[in-house]
Amino acid sequence: MEFVGRTDSLALLAAARERARAGHPQRVLVEGPAGIGKTALVRRFLRDDTHVLYGAGEEAESELAFGVLEQLLGRDGTGAGAGSGPGTGTGTEAGGRRWADAHAAGAALLEALDEAQGAGGAPDSDDRVTRGPDTPNASALDAPSTPAPDAPGTSAPDTPIALVLDDAQWADHLSLQALTFAVRRLRADRVLVLVVVRDAEDPWLAEGLRRLFTADDAVRVRLDGLGPVELAELGGGMGVRGLTAQAAARLHAHTAGNPLHVKALLEQEGAGLLEALGEPGVTPPAPKSFTALVLAKLAACSPAADALVCAAAVLGTHCTPADAWEVAGADLLDEERRAADVLTALEEAVHTGLLTEAPGDPVIRFPHPLVHAAVYHQLGPSRRAALHLSAARTVRDQAHRLRHRALAAAGPDPELAAELAALGRKFAAEGAWANAAGQLTAAARLGPEPAVYEQYTLEAVECALLAGDVPDMGEVAQRIAQFTPGGWRSYLLGRLSLYDLDRAEALLTDAWHRCDPAAEPVLGARIAGQFAALHGSMSHGAEMAEWADLAIRLAPDDTATDMIRVLRLNGLAMSGRAPQTLAALAPLPDPALATPAQLEELLGRGTLREWTGDLTGAVRDLGGVFGACHGRAASFRVVAATALASAEYRAGRWDDAIVHTDLALSLAADTDQPHIALYCRMLAAQVHAVRGAFAKAQAHARVARVYAAGGHVNPALWAALAEAHLARAQGRPEDVLAALGPLLALAPRGDLEEPGTVPWADLLAEAWAALGDEKRAVQALAPYEVLATQRGHHGALLVAARARGTLEAARGDTVAAERAFRSGLKHAAHVEAPFDRALLHLAYGGFLRRAGRRTRAGEQLRTARDLLVRLDAPPDLGRCERELAACGLGPAGSASEREPRTRGAALLTPQELAVARLVASGLTNRQVARELVISVKTVEYHLGRIFPKLGVDSRTRLTAALAADEPGPGPGRPGPGRAP
Repeated sequence: MEFVGRTDSLALLAAARERARAGHPQRVLVEGPAGIGKTALVRRFLRDDTHVLYGAGEEAESELAFGVLEQLLGRDGTGAGAGSGPGTGTGTEAGGRRWADAHAAGAALLEALDEAQGAGGAPDSDDRVTRGPDTPNASALDAPSTPAPDAPGTSAPDTPIALVLDDAQWADHLSLQALTFAVRRLRADRVLVLVVVRDAEDPWLAEGLRRLFTADDAVRVRLDGLGPVELAELGGGMGVRGLTAQAAARLHAHTAGNPLHVKALLEQEGAGLLEALGEPGVTPPAPKSFTALVLAKLAACSPAADALVCAAAVLGTHCTPADAWEVAGADLLDEERRAADVLTALEEAVHTGLLTEAPGDPVIRFPHPLVHAAVYHQLGPSRRAALHLSAARTVRDQAHRLRHRALAAAGPDPELAAELAALGRKFAAEGAWANAAGQLTAAARLGPEPAVYEQYTLEAVECALLAGDVPDMGEVAQRIAQFTPGGWRSYLLGRLSLYDLDRAEALLTDAWHRCDPAAEPVLGARIAGQFAALHGSMSHGAEMAEWADLAIRLAPDDTATDMIRVLRLNGLAMSGRAPQTLAALAPLPDPALATPAQLEELLGRGTLREWTGDLTGAVRDLGGVFGACHGRAASFRVVAATALASAEYRAGRWDDAIVHTDLALSLAADTDQPHIALYCRMLAAQVHAVRGAFAKAQAHARVARVYAAGGHVNPALWAALAEAHLARAQGRPEDVLAALGPLLALAPRGDLEEPGTVPWADLLAEAWAALGDEKRAVQALAPYEVLATQRGHHGALLVAARARGTLEAARGDTVAAERAFRSGLKHAAHVEAPFDRALLHLAYGGFLRRAGRRTRAGEQLRTARDLLVRLDAPPDLGRCERELAACGLGPAGSASEREPRTRGAALLTPQELAVARLVASGLTNRQVARELVISVKTVEYHLGRIFPKLGVDSRTRLTAALAADEPGPGPGRPGPGRAP
């Protein structure tokens, strides 16, 4: 029958499609109760669309990792197998294990959307770029990269791609996270994303997805019941004539216009429903249960059709007809099978409404998850087990075979449990934590005795924890606490308690005492790895390195963390051994060729290079790691992006630092792990503060302060530094003291004063000096000066000299102040960090002006000004301009040179600058998209704005324009981002 009503909703969807067609990606939320017609609305809306990626959640498969995403992307994970409308598309038997986590899966979804749009073509090889919608003659430039309308796997040039997630309340968490990850990164894509859900407030939905699709710029379509007129039309279409306005009004009141209930009643009662509706004193009948309706249809089927439908139910919500027919053989007598064939049985099942099929789609499906559930649950235990065993012999994927065998098991099965556990441990070794958790959970259910059940459960919980799929850690901890005391139990409870440092340490200590590392090296390595993380959270460098080293020696490839080598290297550096550690590192390959362990060491080496002042090497290492870590766990990518942003900040590449802090924070939020990005919060506050974006800096500092309330050393440190850098930029020394004061008490508990790691003593000393308390300023600065001298760290000695000069000037000792500032200039000759050098020249120039030496003051101040203009540091630039004015010298240079961010790369936004730099480095549009985890269309969109801003028309000229705008190098050193 024809679709009924919903004209307003269809108009909203059509308007969203037109906006998507214009290159403005749209997010649409379709919500309403079960049976209200959400799926029917979406199908009606998309019936003429040529390219639709469709996936639907299913209650029985809500724990199947990446199950929905596999529907969206198809059998090969590229989208090539996706169908042309809802209810089509090809699944896969890989069980999602090709994706390390939701971020990697989300990146794959972005690539599939790019493929569907035909993105990433000629501009990479043509040395030209597709221009944005605001660029003159855009159509001519677009032509080389636009695929032909009949290009395989792509849509017509102006056809938006529709991505539909139906029944999102039943989708698996990892697919929801992957979708959230991808949708966040759509910028200039012709993509229309429709999420269909019963209730947007359903707690199962990922919070990030909910925020995206309930935001003000999203389209929300709320479906209520059909009206009486529409119900009359619906009845007529189903052959029930004579539904009067009064009867239709009563039917509306009785069913709230729910199409599912109305159709069930009309099918059930037919014309007899009119009598009930015509009697005001008679209550119309309620719809029979959905299961009863389904079973009635099933009972009317031939044995062959019945067997096909039941076999399909055992295989899942969708399968191939051949697989279903093969499994159905267990349900048919020999003569029944000989007398029937799969196509005849399928035609009958489709005719009765129990299955659906579409021309060209190799998969058959149930029309609604409830139909699948009704068929599956009506199977008796014996028949269900027989069909599952037949399925186990039919499917080709090992994980699916074991799943069917497990569902067929009538009780404990030690052999099968061991096979499931072995596969789960194999997945865990590959980092496929979600699939590992599923296999180990199934193994636990089949464990023959309590000890086996508990062991498999503990391992399953660990894998779920690493997959980010433990929504209530407190409940899990309570359940595990009931297990028999043992090393694994205490280890996992300790891992779940890392926010309570004392309890975590006690539990991990108990686990260590219960473990024999020689006999249980894997458990020993896990415990040691958590001790390393524990000491890292308290900034105990030596202990962190010692435990991490032990974990690597016990089980180098099975520590249940992919950061163990980074923890070791950072711990050594925090305890004062950074140069020696760097020198001892073996030669490492290019990040693109590195093994997982080598990639960890490259990340650690990049961090150590930053701490020792080799910013060029640090940016090179960390940029390579970030570009090569797309398949790693989310936590690794967050740390890599943050480490890169830190090195970029010190190197003066602040626009890049903003891009990478934003990316790291987004990655952490996408997997509901904001606590792993607190250092990134501090960096973001710092860079926004020096840029004069005080509101943004304050917002980041506020989040860090919330986490500092837990009493951990590191969160307290990051919150204090975020607030202190903001206060310094605003010229509020009293607030600097308020922020940093608590660090004096924390410093003895950890390696917080190690030069090159997290400098703060200079800020504190200058704040005390500004407020006239020279004694406390000396107390804050002296220990840092001693350590910096012992380490021979030029960067630390530079900032210490600046603080010492400021302090001595406040004391009135001009000789000592002059000596300190001159010492700082000597160290500056070996320092790349342009902002540190700028602040030194600014402080020295101010001192010389107040001493009456205006000519020399002008030299220092102009040097500071040149650096601050290039960095675009308005707060400190304003101070420098005031000092110059007080000298009576005025700013030098042309008006255009005096204004920051008015020429060249300074005209670009941080995101545009990040894209431009990667393109200039020789990457293709698709490689840039992977690097920044955005779509190719978004890259093309940014380039369409970059070219006219810079006045260039080719990638070659873009490279030249950016090279002319690089920040100036320090004396005797290459500039940030330049090759040595």
